[in-house]
Amino acid sequence: MADPSEIAVRLFILHPSNTMSIPLLTYQPTSQNHRVPGYEVPNEDTPYIYRLEDCTDNTDLEELIWAGYRQVFSEHVILKSSQQADLESQLKNRSITVRDFIRGLSKSDTYRKLVVETNSNYRIVDITLKRLLGRSSYNQDEQIAWSIVIATQGFDGFVDALIDSDEYTTSFGDTTIPYQRRRYKERPFNLVTPRYGNYWRDRLEEQRYKSGNVKNFLEMARSLSIPQVKYTPVQTANISIPDMTRTTKPKVPASINTIASFPVR
Repeated sequence: MADPSEIAVRLFILHPSNTMSIPLLTYQPTSQNHRVPGYEVPNEDTPYIYRLEDCTDNTDLEELIWAGYRQVFSEHVILKSSQQADLESQLKNRSITVRDFIRGLSKSDTYRKLVVETNSNYRIVDITLKRLLGRSSYNQDEQIAWSIVIATQGFDGFVDALIDSDEYTTSFGDTTIPYQRRRYKERPFNLVTPRYGNYWRDRLEEQRYKSGNVKNFLEMARSLSIPQVKYTPVQTANISIPDMTRTTKPKVPASINTIASFPVR
């Protein structure tokens, strides 16, 4: 069931008198790990930072491209069918920056099908912030603010607002693949945040055929058409039933001997 506050936001946006562009609502950032200095000793959980200026050959560039796929599409969805050949070619030729490469991945049909079409605006905001800015949403106020941007400017406008923001520029610039900026006692975002929530999972479960479910037999029974039977009245007064009673006994040999081959009486 949709959140009542989200329904109120949608109704406000859809009202004819509110079709004008709405500025981003203000929200108060809360303390998160990426907003305070870190003193962790680098270990296996420390993210590797992929920068375009560090690529010395085509192998390094391929690793940077796949790092972008892992960050935006999540490493569970690194499929050949998800590759964006045009964006890869432009990045290899230096026709676009890493920032534009991430922008193109976020606006691709793959991301739209995997994330945008299977989630509410609130969840889209939270997932996209993790993928593009490397942090989760501060609070529900931020989710509401960016949900209004999605409702008024569309998802592409929301992506542009994030990638062109000062936060993105300060954290990643034009040449760095976004990454989870700080992680403390948490698993990576792509492991703890599935691409759709309970609502979509329950919806898929309801649509899935379950063998032995009573509902399947009820639907089958309702689909059957039972014709109405018409009974023809019969008069029994003029019907004569022949007498089948036997007057003579059949001449069948019988014996009391248990080993005889003919019938025993």
